[in-house]
Amino acid sequence: MSKQLMFFISLMLLVVACKSTKNVVGGEVDDSISTKKIIANHYGNQEDFKTLRGKVKIDYFNGKDRQGISVSLRMEKDKVIWISAPLGVVKAHITPEKVSFYNKLQGEYFDGDFSFLSELLGTELDFASVQNLLLGNAILDMRKEKFTSKVADGNYQLKPRKAKELFLLLFQLEPKYFKIATQEVLQPEENRFLSAEYTYQDISGKIFPNSVKVVALDKKDRTTIDLDFRNLELDKALNFPFKIPKGYEEIILK
Repeated sequence: MSKQLMFFISLMLLVVACKSTKNVVGGEVDDSISTKKIIANHYGNQEDFKTLRGKVKIDYFNGKDRQGISVSLRMEKDKVIWISAPLGVVKAHITPEKVSFYNKLQGEYFDGDFSFLSELLGTELDFASVQNLLLGNAILDMRKEKFTSKVADGNYQLKPRKAKELFLLLFQLEPKYFKIATQEVLQPEENRFLSAEYTYQDISGKIFPNSVKVVALDKKDRTTIDLDFRNLELDKALNFPFKIPKGYEEIILK
């Protein structure tokens, strides 16, 4: 398993679900709705939970190598994400303070902050923004800026009125539950681009991602990660065992 795949596993595993699910489709746009109301509906429809556990199937392709893996996931909202590959050969432990993981096959570990994710994806990231990215919520708080909106591709498309100095944003919200259909971050000067495209499921009356397709471009390098969430349960008592084995070599990111 490559280091880059492990970084993306550490980043990308977050969704809420339980046993009863069905795909969410449909919804019609309202041409008269205000931008303010679109944003209010987006934040008013966000679901709440305490813990989750389940399986996530990850397919990764960087233009040369294609890898697939299913992992176990445990999470306590806003506090910790715990991931384990089969037989515990790879484990990850993510908190608001840092990202940690180890790989038994290579005898390596990483233990650091979110700076490498910010550099990798071309915008400042923290635990909350990563969580939003994967829950189908806007990666940045739209309530703190002024946006314009229009109808595009059957969704509500929002852009900031004032462009950011170092990056550009675009959000499309589906019209049924006002969840993110796609969100994009472009960093022109660095020739970097990140997009996340979502499908959703109804989980006992709550709406959460069913699949997420992430595309990251860094100059000429293109990486695609497809996530499918399975057998997930909500609000169970969980623990999050994690300890980096002695004698492993630290991964230093450059």
